[in-house]
Amino acid sequence: MSTHFRPLGALTTVVVGSLLLAFGVTLPAAADDYPSWADVENARQNQAATEAEISTIEGLLVTLESDADALGKVAQQKGEAYNAAKDALDAASAKSVKLQDQVRAAEARAEVSSRRAGQLIAQLARTGGGSLTLGLAFSPNAGDLLNSLGTMSKLTEQSTLIYRQAITDRNLAQSLTDQAKLAEKKRKALATSAQQALDAAKSSADAALAKVAEQKTAADQMYAQLATLKGTTTDVEAGYAAGLTAAQEQAAQPPPPPPSDNPPNAPPPPPNESAVATALNFAYAQLGDRYEFAGSGPDAWDCSGLTKAAYAAAGVYIGAHLVSSQYYTMANQDRLVPLSDMVPGDLIYYASGGYPGDFYHVAMYVGNGQMIEAPREGVPVRIAAVRYYDVLPYAGRPTP
Repeated sequence: MSTHFRPLGALTTVVVGSLLLAFGVTLPAAADDYPSWADVENARQNQAATEAEISTIEGLLVTLESDADALGKVAQQKGEAYNAAKDALDAASAKSVKLQDQVRAAEARAEVSSRRAGQLIAQLARTGGGSLTLGLAFSPNAGDLLNSLGTMSKLTEQSTLIYRQAITDRNLAQSLTDQAKLAEKKRKALATSAQQALDAAKSSADAALAKVAEQKTAADQMYAQLATLKGTTTDVEAGYAAGLTAAQEQAAQPPPPPPSDNPPNAPPPPPNESAVATALNFAYAQLGDRYEFAGSGPDAWDCSGLTKAAYAAAGVYIGAHLVSSQYYTMANQDRLVPLSDMVPGDLIYYASGGYPGDFYHVAMYVGNGQMIEAPREGVPVRIAAVRYYDVLPYAGRPTP
């Protein structure tokens, strides 16, 4: 086979190659070695050569799709890492805001308490508290005032309560201020981590998209070549190649993993049909929407953002915007079912290395061996055949 069509040049090859090596993904070298039009013309000279060239091109097209899936998986894993970092950041931000509110309220209470203590000193001064009391009354330092006040012997029971409350309020305000400073420091560190995770996810997606763009250009040429060899059209060949790819991928898939000997829980009851219908209808309405890291609508989604929003539309909480959270939420509620018992509306989870591996994808089963998903950057929300690579042996059933 002669040469050969590398539309995006060496830079794309280097970037994508580095990405794949980092994650142990190996792509066939032949995927970059596409047939030329000279190859096609030579093959047309006899029937055997024509059939051989057709077989070669169809094999390359299947390989291109597999390559895209491998790159997409890397991007999904990075996206899940970003979602985890963002979830931690959101929790830290909420805590920081809450502490700041508590600080303001505590400082206000401490100011009132200090003012009451000042009024107490003024009263003591009028009743003979002496020069010490008068000095305290005009002290600019509330801490000195309260500490000295605690040593005075003329305090009544009511005065003692005022003093103790002022001390308590002052200490609480200081403690909350210290906590707020630590929380804000942690929030800033998590913000940095989340940004780094997002940058890594985008870098992975950009590399994957660059490779897919290269593949699409090559694939378009090969569809035209097949049409020439077979006397059809490029549209016919593109449709045939898509079907061929799906059939080969389905044949190559491992069988669904069997449930373990020790199931995580007793089988939950059938789902709430009304809630499932609402969730499915919501998900169907998003078909064609674009994929976006941490996307949660209304027109862009990632996998866990779509499933979370779909069930939220039915008033059902399935966990945070994070694949692992959604799996463990179902596990903790005893709502896991073997894949063989899946019904429409159940959630399908994917993790590298099996359980407890690295969660990276979740989809919603719709029946007949199909699922609805927000797959990866560059691929919109779609219905696809259930994939069994990396699938966990149990699905989640969100509704009773």
